[in-house]
Amino acid sequence: MRYDLVIFDNDGVLVDSEPISHRILAAHLTELGHPTTYEESIRDYMGSAMHRIHDVVLERSGKRLPEEFDEEFHARVFAAFRTELEPVRGIGSVLDRLAAGGIPYCVGSSGSHERIRVALRTTGLFGRFEEERIFSAQDVGRGKPAPDLFLHAAERMGVAPERCAVVEDSPLGVAAARAAGMDAYGFTAMTPAARLGEATGLFAEMAELPALLAK
Repeated sequence: MRYDLVIFDNDGVLVDSEPISHRILAAHLTELGHPTTYEESIRDYMGSAMHRIHDVVLERSGKRLPEEFDEEFHARVFAAFRTELEPVRGIGSVLDRLAAGGIPYCVGSSGSHERIRVALRTTGLFGRFEEERIFSAQDVGRGKPAPDLFLHAAERMGVAPERCAVVEDSPLGVAAARAAGMDAYGFTAMTPAARLGEATGLFAEMAELPALLAK
């Protein structure tokens, strides 16, 4: 493969969490007086760090979300994860291919460290990542679409940005990767290809990814 590091987003790329998270987020925002549909939640917040949800709600409504919003949202999400969450179909084979080829990989997620670990443990993927290969927006000052998270991951892994490939499923994530000077591969399982137009390549099934990374 032509890369020295592959950085995977977590939600929607490693674990099939997006439908669960956005169902819960839309319902929670609606309960709090900010009517939001499932489709709107995906459109507006997919790939976002929690602070961006607060910022968007404040900008649109002039009202701040309650201080306990993050804690309550994550409690609901984690409860659902324990009974519903599955790994993204085919991701195990992709990680096996990278490991067999000696290509390092890591996680670069907008989610909190706790969320990443709960998701990876629930789906049986945690054993594929050492602690030093898990990076969260909590580690940097700005989340996606800023490049900070991906640049931080590359620096910690000892790889130049131009030698990194990022696997993402959100426009914010693709924009962050491109801003970091990295190639971005957009997973279109939930996101229309047109919304990932800045990506270096697009794929709809994980089985397609190794060939893209090798071109």
